[in-house]
Amino acid sequence: MDDATPGHYFEPSPRVASRPRTVQLALPDLTLTLETDRGVFSAGGIDPGTKLLLLDAPPPPDGSRRLLDLGCGYGPIALTLARRAPGARVWAVDVNERAVGLCARNAAAAGLDNVTAVTAADGVPADVHFDAIYSNPPIRIGKPALHDLLLLWLPRLEADGHAYLVVQKHLGADSLARWLGEQGWPTSRLGSRGGYRLLDVARSVAVTTGSG
Repeated sequence: MDDATPGHYFEPSPRVASRPRTVQLALPDLTLTLETDRGVFSAGGIDPGTKLLLLDAPPPPDGSRRLLDLGCGYGPIALTLARRAPGARVWAVDVNERAVGLCARNAAAAGLDNVTAVTAADGVPADVHFDAIYSNPPIRIGKPALHDLLLLWLPRLEADGHAYLVVQKHLGADSLARWLGEQGWPTSRLGSRGGYRLLDVARSVAVTTGSG
């Protein structure tokens, strides 16, 4: 199984041999050198969708206390959030143990002690809710699994929270937006560029009261 083989990056324990390398994330407000490896998402360089999310999504809300990077990989989103919102605790969650280890090491190397990287199996304490969620979600896990993943984490938003998702148009961005709306999560399109949709998922009053 090589780096181009789909599916391996969402295995808990990647079967491909480790081959570490570094990539650079360059944004207008920051530059980070990140360690990456085979068996994690976009190991060869920053994914275009991730770059779009970091360029075009709204910044973390003022006074943010907790933020979530859902499907963190080796950490480009989590570390950017941690740099942009130094007063917030950024939770970085991924099922892939190798990715979580990379994210933690990259945060330490960048001096960002406000990042907590955990596997989905470890979980996040039930009383932790988020001011915002940022995600380049793992579309290739399949629609049922993706739906389950989103319905697990979206209720962790604070009452006025938003989730920002970047999804390729040809991988079902528009149908995902419709489905989220049908589930009681009002979803709008913030932008469309390079074959990607940037979606804004809001926590509605109905969902807030219904989930406690």
